[in-house]
Amino acid sequence: MASKEEVFEKIKGALIDALGVDDDEVVPEATLVGDLAAESIDFLDIVFRLEKAFNISIPREELFPEDILTSSTYVQGGKLTAEGLAELKKRMPFADLSKFEADPRVQDFGNLLTVQDLTNYVCAKIGA
Repeated sequence: MASKEEVFEKIKGALIDALGVDDDEVVPEATLVGDLAAESIDFLDIVFRLEKAFNISIPREELFPEDILTSSTYVQGGKLTAEGLAELKKRMPFADLSKFEADPRVQDFGNLLTVQDLTNYVCAKIGA
């Protein structure tokens, strides 16, 4: 079983390869979109690399909960409702949603996922 440090290093390598960023930019607190400039097409590459590196399957909805973010049940006035936030927390227990909770604007969600969140996700998937 891989340690959290080993998982982080593999993820770091995948992000460097997929995004063409320098290794000193890939730190746990870096956001994938804001800090590392990942675009939607990059996420396909990142997911593919992680699935291959860790021999896991990553269902799209686990990392990208569009169904919650576009649902009129959970979104009102461009923000997630309390029910929507609860659903998001249930779906993404690996992500630190504390900043997003303060102002849950759907348009800001894309800049939420950090390298640490990705590491937590993979560790949970592989039991590290």
